[in-house]
Amino acid sequence: MPRRKRNYLPGYPYHLVQRGNNRQPCFFEHTDFENYLDLWRKKSHHYGVQVHAYCLMTNHIHFIVSSDAADAISNTMKVVGSRYAFHFNKRYQRSGTVWEGRHRSSLIDTEHYLLACLRYVELNPVRARLVALPDDYQWSSYGLNAAPRRSWFTPIQSTWH
Repeated sequence: MPRRKRNYLPGYPYHLVQRGNNRQPCFFEHTDFENYLDLWRKKSHHYGVQVHAYCLMTNHIHFIVSSDAADAISNTMKVVGSRYAFHFNKRYQRSGTVWEGRHRSSLIDTEHYLLACLRYVELNPVRARLVALPDDYQWSSYGLNAAPRRSWFTPIQSTWH
């Protein structure tokens, strides 16, 4: 039986989470993180997904995204995940899945919940004791949200209805 299709409401932000298979690392070196973010830059633009926050941990990822197209978020996650797995497996001479099943997603339907999700995502490295301050973590959108500048990233304050 085929999987049920994901239903994303256009224009609403979603918190996405995907873990490494068996909670194993899915990023080992800086180039792994860079490759994954580069895929997100390209594919989010291609499918029309706005990225408002992210944090790449060694064994999982968090993104806060929105789109005006109902299938754009699913398509982006599918393509980014499969292309990253291909390169990851080739680089580390391994086979099999990198990710633990499909990504999880939560609709963010209030501004209060949006801010709570943003704090949760961007403070993840601090809670994990990887850094003392969120700005010290290279693989998070904290710096982009703290000092917005023109890039592939869409600051959170410009998204709420």
